[in-house]
Amino acid sequence: MAGIKRKPNSSSSNQIGGTKKQKREPVSLPKTNSTAASLETATDSEPIVDSDTTEHSGDDDGVSWPSDNDEEMQEIEDEAEPIQPRDKKPTTSSKPTDATTTTNGAGNSSKEAHAKQKAVAQERKATKPNADSIARSKKLWERLRRKSHVPLEERKRLVAELFDIITGHVKDFVLKHDSVRVVQTAIKYANRDQRKLIAMELKGEYRNLAGSRYAKFLLGKLLVHGDKEIRDTIVPEFYGHVRRLIRHPEASWILDDIYRGVATTEQKHILLREWFGAEFAIFKPEGKSDKNTSILGVVLAENPEKRKPVMHALHELINMLVQKKTTGFTMLHDAMHQYMLNIKRGTEEMTEFLELLKSDEEGDLLKNLAFTQSGAAVVSTALAHGNAKDRKVILRAYKSLFSQLSYDEHGHQIILAAYDVIDDTVLTSKSIFPELVGKAADLDETQTQTLIAAVNHKFARIAILYLFANRRESFMPTMEQGLLDTIHSVRTDTSKKDPVTRRKELITHISPTLLSLIANNAEALVKSSFGCQFIMEFLPSAIGDRDPALKAIIAVIQSDSPEVMKALKTPAAGRLLKTLVQGGHYDTKDRKVKLAEPAFGFHNMLFKTLEAKGQVVEWATSDNSFVVVALMETQGFEGKAKLKEILIKNIKRLEEAAKGPTPKVSMTEAGSKKEQSRGGNKGVQLLLKSIGDAS
Repeated sequence: MAGIKRKPNSSSSNQIGGTKKQKREPVSLPKTNSTAASLETATDSEPIVDSDTTEHSGDDDGVSWPSDNDEEMQEIEDEAEPIQPRDKKPTTSSKPTDATTTTNGAGNSSKEAHAKQKAVAQERKATKPNADSIARSKKLWERLRRKSHVPLEERKRLVAELFDIITGHVKDFVLKHDSVRVVQTAIKYANRDQRKLIAMELKGEYRNLAGSRYAKFLLGKLLVHGDKEIRDTIVPEFYGHVRRLIRHPEASWILDDIYRGVATTEQKHILLREWFGAEFAIFKPEGKSDKNTSILGVVLAENPEKRKPVMHALHELINMLVQKKTTGFTMLHDAMHQYMLNIKRGTEEMTEFLELLKSDEEGDLLKNLAFTQSGAAVVSTALAHGNAKDRKVILRAYKSLFSQLSYDEHGHQIILAAYDVIDDTVLTSKSIFPELVGKAADLDETQTQTLIAAVNHKFARIAILYLFANRRESFMPTMEQGLLDTIHSVRTDTSKKDPVTRRKELITHISPTLLSLIANNAEALVKSSFGCQFIMEFLPSAIGDRDPALKAIIAVIQSDSPEVMKALKTPAAGRLLKTLVQGGHYDTKDRKVKLAEPAFGFHNMLFKTLEAKGQVVEWATSDNSFVVVALMETQGFEGKAKLKEILIKNIKRLEEAAKGPTPKVSMTEAGSKKEQSRGGNKGVQLLLKSIGDAS
């Protein structure tokens, strides 16, 4: 401020003037006594050797714990002997100095100072409550945590001694970073009664433990290793506090772990209901447990007057967590799904919710949502409700992640939704197909192996086959059918392109790569059941030149490899060949074969191959008999007369195969003989009937 002069500092003026600096007097440390040494002697009731290893024991649950030495040094930092300031200019001495003497003196002084600091730290620890118990328990823990180095009998003895120490003092142990690890190890190796003892002693404190930086891992350990009784003791303590704890930086993760992996269905409903407002946290419905439902549609149907405050409270909490970027909670995803199911298209609520999904510029919200059941349903429904710009933003968030999504149990549903609602098929094919099947029709070795692995994966194959199989129940779960029904009902108002046209355009983009895959890797695909199903679903609907792929399958049939011949006799290979012979899939509703366009004439190619190898009768009397039946029944088959002639010449072999092997004779309880018929080849029986009807 103007007009106010600062009072000169004498010490500052001295330094500025260049006069000699005043040395600070060193703080004298308190004299140490023998407390630390006596403590060490008193606590070593049994000769337990300290561990000389620093290997990770698994008891820390992935947490990097601060070391005890770091804590000791921090405690005495203020009382340590200050380091003398070094002059800017070295002082010169007329007498020579012995460098060795100076160095040794400094080294001895440093060792003495460090020893004093350590002694002070030990003395301070000894004055804390339960110091002896904690010190002894830590020595036991140091031995117990080395799982592979401790015999079973010794471990039992150490655990028993550890429980003698901590029983009655568990609450004092769990809030300290070092002693809480002791209790975790005790829980890990304890029996059922011992775990129950700890759980009962901590009863009423679980909410506080969840909010502790270190004790939360103890709570997780107790839930993992505990039984139903312990679970039912812990979970109810969180009732009425969900809205507060879900915003806590530590407790939120434990709460979500409880909700996702520990709580029963009824407990999940109670926890999720509290998202609907404070009223649902304070007042619990009386009577039947089904009144505790967290299905928002049911809650609003029972209390329609509460819709506005409930939706406001739910949106407010969802928005708060999204803004804090804590979007990985399963509970949050379930709440978002309930909210979205109860807002209508075109309303302000829907517009705000879609903007909320797009507001995360880094895309973490959309990425986290994709890997849970409710989250994937939220994104899929958002694709259906959004406009072209919204859909483009959502697709961009999953760039370079579509392959990972396809392998996920829930994530692949987002890909199916994109197929069904996005009108810009060029955008869809450029965004998704390169990551799923490759960028070119001519695949290199790496792309080929990746695509074969996807075709044989339980979920990844759905993202590839969905366009061709047209929601066939043989490979799509019932749950996904319900989600797709919801999406299809919404897209009638939000998508302009005809579904058949959209599907055909996408098939045109993806077919060349898949045709190339079959043409070059038919044998590898036929050897697996999923590979056979892939060919069976894809080829009849493929757009492009199918001849190279069909010839590759014929080449597999011509092979004399025992491994290939065995694979061709499997039920999956039989269904594949039967479908190709028929020229399309059998429609259960219309009760007829839906022929592919254009027809690919595989029946003629197959018969010529079998006739050339002389295997017609062999196939007719083996596991592939239904393939021969399909040849007899298929319209347009040129070799039907020749096939019938061959079968009639070998009618005796057919009759023997139709009867089956010699019946097995067994003895009944009464002592009489009883024949157990194994039955004959059903396909051969149909062939005989077909020959008889034709003649």
